[in-house]
Amino acid sequence: MSDGAAGDVGEGASYRVVPVIDAVAFDSADPERLGRFWQALLGGELRADDDGVVELRGGRVRLDFAGVPEGKQVQKNRLHLDLYVPPEAKEQAIASALRLGASRADDIYDGGLWQVMRDPEGNEFCFVWGAGAPSTEHANLLNAADG
Repeated sequence: MSDGAAGDVGEGASYRVVPVIDAVAFDSADPERLGRFWQALLGGELRADDDGVVELRGGRVRLDFAGVPEGKQVQKNRLHLDLYVPPEAKEQAIASALRLGASRADDIYDGGLWQVMRDPEGNEFCFVWGAGAPSTEHANLLNAADG
């Protein structure tokens, strides 16, 4: 099976360009502050580009925080990040996020399969532990972190 990104692209050849996710972008009232929250939660390197966008690098996908004048317009995001944590570490992950400035979003979901949270600017994200096994790569990273 071909992904369409490689192959002969000679005259008359047809191919399909497959985009790759470059970053997940957050509109923000205070990009530096929001970037520091996510850096404390996920790790990585934080830096501002020439346009004032604060970038968090070091994960599988870069997170960008761009300043905008308007606040969040809807109660619930249509898109959010799911962050896998091992079941035995879920309470620790939630407590850590709360200390960093997150809040629980039990108004969106209050059950046992995951925990919906809000970052300091109200963007939802979830800690997930029961919604499926992590990828093999993620499991290997967890094992490597254990020593």
